Amino acid sequence: MRWALPLAVLIGVVAALLTWTRPGASIPSITDAPVTVYLLDNGFHTDLAVPRAALERRGGPLGQAVADLAPGDWILIGWGDAAFYVDQSPISDRLPDGARAFFRPGNPSVVMLDPESLDPRDRHAADRRAALRLPPGAFDRMAGRIESSLDLADGGPRVATARAGDDARFFVSRESFSILHLCNHWTAGALNAGGVAIRPARSAFSGEVMRSVRAAELDRAAPRA
Repeated sequence: MRWALPLAVLIGVVAALLTWTRPGASIPSITDAPVTVYLLDNGFHTDLAVPRAALERRGGPLGQAVADLAPGDWILIGWGDAAFYVDQSPISDRLPDGARAFFRPGNPSVVMLDPESLDPRDRHAADRRAALRLPPGAFDRMAGRIESSLDLADGGPRVATARAGDDARFFVSRESFSILHLCNHWTAGALNAGGVAIRPARSAFSGEVMRSVRAAELDRAAPRA
């Protein structure tokens, strides 16, 4: 039974990782001018839908990048591997590249900014979106985390690539992609900066990120003692 103690320790470590929660900065009650953002979940990947006006009003490198995009009242924001995320070919054709993105450390990454005209409530099913109303300070912290991902080595955001016939632009990110830092981890980190409590180990899964946002909204809506 020499293996019993190490196994028990391993089980304890795994359980601790799965339940570890990283609290977000306190989100105050709704103010006079909250910024409503949406988390979008396609079943395995998450994006944020953010009002364009709020990003342009904030300014900075992120606002600069947004100002140069095609028209659209909403900006979809996502992050991922510089090759796999941009490629639109059938996923069955990309499995080897997906394995490379997951298991090779230090893969280059990109921040996607994609302008859309339709309100997310009109474009995305109710079970695939969750609203989060952020006071200006919390929104600024979230946007700051997104902005910190941009590679500004040349003094401003740089477009890595664009897809033909697509208004989305993919900007060079200073972060790297791997199984230890996936797209949903990144989105959860941006939400955490805005005040949403997250469970980092579970945030590899899009459903967990969605749960975190819905829990944050329910917690804030609950009456205070």
